[in-house]
Amino acid sequence: MFEIGFGELVLIGVIALIVIGPDKLPGAARTAGLWIGKMRRFVSSIKDEVDKELKLQELQQTLKEVEKNSIQQFVEETRKTTSDLQNALNASAMPAPATPIKTDTVAAVSDTLSPTADKPAEQRTNTP
Repeated sequence: MFEIGFGELVLIGVIALIVIGPDKLPGAARTAGLWIGKMRRFVSSIKDEVDKELKLQELQQTLKEVEKNSIQQFVEETRKTTSDLQNALNASAMPAPATPIKTDTVAAVSDTLSPTADKPAEQRTNTP
């Protein structure tokens, strides 16, 4: 804004004293002071409102960025978890590698599982 020096204020005061007169000058000065105060408050309130709107706009933009990043991070984590679960499921669904069974092991298992396994060998052949 523009600045008014002391010399300019004295010049304005002398001109006001000559034009308005000494009787009405204090009332005019008071009225001018009130108007100047109202204008300053008005300009200050507008400046504050503009600052608040700018801050609000910045906060909204930051919030949108945070939400966007959070959603992207959630999607990435979900995809990774789904991939891990799919891999685990595929690994468990694969058949186990076949190991050759020895014939001695099969005979031993069948002897222990048969109902005549605890009988002597002569009795096993005689039972139907």
